[in-house]
Amino acid sequence: MAQTDEKILCIDIGGSHIKATIVNYQGEFLHNYEREKTPSPPSPENLVKLILEMASRFQEYDKVTAGFPGFIKKGVVKTAPKLGNDLWKDYDLKNELQTNLKKPTLVINDADLQGLSIAEGKGVEMLITLGTGFGSAIMSDGILTPHLEISQHPITKRKNYNDYLGQASLDKVGKKKWNKRLKRVIGILSVVFNYDRLYISGGNAKLIDFELDDNIIIADNREGIKGGMVLWKQFGEE
Repeated sequence: MAQTDEKILCIDIGGSHIKATIVNYQGEFLHNYEREKTPSPPSPENLVKLILEMASRFQEYDKVTAGFPGFIKKGVVKTAPKLGNDLWKDYDLKNELQTNLKKPTLVINDADLQGLSIAEGKGVEMLITLGTGFGSAIMSDGILTPHLEISQHPITKRKNYNDYLGQASLDKVGKKKWNKRLKRVIGILSVVFNYDRLYISGGNAKLIDFELDDNIIIADNREGIKGGMVLWKQFGEE
């Protein structure tokens, strides 16, 4: 059984940066963020090397959680659209981190990690992340549902959600058209998922310039990494 005084090293792997901190089972931050640019090229070898170096900056922790920007199945990377699918396909990230860090480890999609942290546990809650790419998570009464890689779903004949709302798209079409696209996507998600509450996270959430419905909340990016604690509570004792 989990001990309530255990400390969890939470790692958030993104397309542009990697963040890490320590939280306890009460969700309290025990250490300031460590933050580094995602290595280039973002190969498994380069990324794991950087994570291990960052982990060495923390003195004590009992377990590890890592959020990864792609589809994860039992700790194994199946897709990594922001880091290179060919580089990462079938890479056992959980085993690699657990072997090197010598601590029990869980690996999950990065948006799922944030969703677990932010959800209040009431009805259907959805999170979308607006950053290098487009991420999503869905919770039902606070319990994570099977991950849907919505970012890869087509929204036009030639674009998926990543292409439509990711950083590259924002840079190309500009803030005004990007906001118009986002408003359209929110309308689609509302009809498809009938969420009770939608959270919007990620660095580009601050660029939203239209009025949001009462059940849509801009989430604090800093809070998202605490999902590493919630994940152990939900799945760590199975």
